[in-house]
Amino acid sequence: MLFTGIILSATVYAQTPQPRVSPPYSVTGKIGDATIVINYSSPSVKGRKIWGGLVPFDTVWRAGANEATTFKTDKDIKVGDKLLPAGKYAFFLIPSKNSDWLAIFNNVTYQWGAFKYDETKDQLRVNVNTVPLREPQEELIYKITPRGFSLNWDKRSVFVPVR
Repeated sequence: MLFTGIILSATVYAQTPQPRVSPPYSVTGKIGDATIVINYSSPSVKGRKIWGGLVPFDTVWRAGANEATTFKTDKDIKVGDKLLPAGKYAFFLIPSKNSDWLAIFNNVTYQWGAFKYDETKDQLRVNVNTVPLREPQEELIYKITPRGFSLNWDKRSVFVPVR
């Protein structure tokens, strides 16, 4: 009898979901007439070197943790000067040490990180600027404003203009 109880306890424990180190978040906002929804997992700095360290330069990054970040718009919008049709996309960034970063909207929304990222599935790519943050941001956050959205983390803010 005791042996059966141990097996059942181990099975129940294995099925109990563990909290994620990088918790999931969602932010919703309006840009013009479009409703924008960004779903992402938020890693923390935890004393690590982020840009050029944990997140390498010149490599596709999931723009968050865990699953690829998703970006949804219910209306056609312009990102920079390029048209992005209404729909749901995986959102990636390619950070750069010495130039503009590249924002990518990819048609494969459900993927773990950027491990199987396929450039041929990109809907849109646009260069974006980054600026230093006045105060370091421990947890990665997204903000939506009437002019676009930003990813703020560590000592950088990446702004993606939308209209």
